[in-house]
Parts: sequence; C-alpha cells; structure tokens
Amino acid sequence: MIQIQGLRKTYHSRRRAAVVAVDGVDLSVARGQIFGVLGQSGAGKSTLLRCVNLLERPDAGTVVVDGVELTALKRGPLRAARQRVGMVHQHFALLASRTAAGNVAFPLEVTGVPRAERARRVAELLELVGLSERANAYPAQLSGGQKQRVGIARALAAGPQVLLSDEATSALDPETTRSILDLLRELNQRLGLTILLITHEMDVVKRICHAAAVMRDGRFIESGPVADLLRRPGSELAQGLFPLPPAEPRPGETLVDVTVSGAAADEPIVAELARRFDSDVRIVHGAVETLAATRAGRLRLALPGSADDNAAALSHLRERGALVTEAGR
Repeated sequence: MIQIQGLRKTYHSRRRAAVVAVDGVDLSVARGQIFGVLGQSGAGKSTLLRCVNLLERPDAGTVVVDGVELTALKRGPLRAARQRVGMVHQHFALLASRTAAGNVAFPLEVTGVPRAERARRVAELLELVGLSERANAYPAQLSGGQKQRVGIARALAAGPQVLLSDEATSALDPETTRSILDLLRELNQRLGLTILLITHEMDVVKRICHAAAVMRDGRFIESGPVADLLRRPGSELAQGLFPLPPAEPRPGETLVDVTVSGAAADEPIVAELARRFDSDVRIVHGAVETLAATRAGRLRLALPGSADDNAAALSHLRERGALVTEAGR
C-alpha cells in the first residue's frame, strides 16, 4: 500500500548548517497493516510522515501510495490523490469556532459534497468513533480524548484507504491513550485501513503495531514485522518492548535471555527444559504479552553450571524457536 524508496529531505538555513531530517529511508507498508515508526524527538519521524502525503516534498526518492507515485504528481492530481490519505494530528488541529459535527464536515465542504450527503456522512463517522451524543459540542467543551476522536472522524471523512497518525496519543493520559489506540485498531480491522503512525512511546507499538521501524538521525536502524524483530539478535525494539533489568548470576550459574513469539510463547518451554535436562532452571525476570495479534515474551533464565555445561539445553531452546543470547547482550 505504501512504498518509499531512497527518501531524503534536507532543511537549509542561512544561520545554521543544513539539517538532513530524512536520510535515504526505504519503507514498505502492506495493505491493512498498522506500521509504527518509533524514535525520539529529532529523529526525523514527523518529516517522514509529512513526506508520505507530500505536505513536505522530498529532495530525493519516491513515494507510492496504492500504486500511485505521489512524488511524480503536480498540484491538481496530487490534491485529488491526497483525499485517499487521512491525517491525524498530535494536538487535534480542530477549528474552535465549529462544533464536532462541523469539524468533521469541513473537508467534505471543501470538496463540494452536497449538504444532505455531508450530514449523513458526518453522523455515520461520529457514531463510528463513539461521539454521536457530542455532535453539537465545541472543542472547548470536549476532553482530550474526545477531541482526538473528532480528529480521527475528520481524517476519515473522504473515505481514505491510508491513515497517517502524527503522535496522535502523546498529549493524552494513559487510559485515554489506550482507548484511542483501541479505536485505531478497530478501524484497521473494520474498514481495512492501512495505518502508518509515528510515536516515541514503546507501548504504542506494543499495543497495536503489526510491523515497526526504529528511526535515529534520519535513518531506520531496524525495520520489519514485530514478530521478526523480536527474534533478531541485538534488536533495540525487542529490548525496548521487553526490558530486562540488570542481574548478576549466582556462583556456578549461567544467565541467558530467551525471546519467544508466536506459538512458542504459550508453550511450557521452561518446565520442559527442567524436566528434559534435569536442571533446576531459575526464572530471574520476564513477561509474556500479546503484541497486536502476536503472542511474545522475553525471559531471563539462570541455569546451573557453565555455558558449556548447558550447551545442549540452550540448543534445545533454539530448536523450539527461541532466540537465546547471553544475558544483557
């Protein structure tokens, strides 16, 4: 659905040296996928997102959405193509002088949709986001979560196939964040929306993303399906999703980190290991959770004896589909 190749964007200033915000990024988002781009402030995430719908025109590279190369379009065709790409903003960007219904109706008015059809569409969208009873409320009368629901409804007004989310939950409290993420997941499933979101919050990726990329200094340092990244040695995403605190082995022990996903996450691999190798395995730390639709977990285990003594046991874990690494690596 979204294909980006060699994307580069540089900002120039008379007073400062040029800043490369996006530096040769490649990105592939499949139809119906929720893809998260994770990174700290200044990583280039927002610039990347604005380049996807050409609010920022890149200096180099191509952006293709649903088979249409947006970077090759001129103003008129580009404006039409943008209607298939909705945008949800961090700080809502609602018109204070308009009600919730009026804000949702605004893009439909701009594109000349007849009044009766606008009213039907607005009512449909407000019901979809759970705000039918707040249709006549102004932004000042709405909570942060309600404002973001209006923003989502407005982004869906033209029936886009792609939804871009620019830190949509960073201004919200944790409980409201969860409700907005659950709404995005529901829209993804119900409407078949492809969602590209940027965030600095690991919990956002954990809750709804099928795939993700970690961005730093304008580049992706790793990218792919979350389940694949969990099994990748040294993955920053895996360590961020399942952080394990520092631990020192007791005398005569070997500490290992074990990452599992998919069916292996629900198998009794530790109990099986203890029985099969007659080993007093100790669980030092760990968790198993559901990431989007994938079960995954990360454990720190202490095995009696040296690494050589436990070679067969560790090999068995790997054969069972686990990623096994030296603790802390």
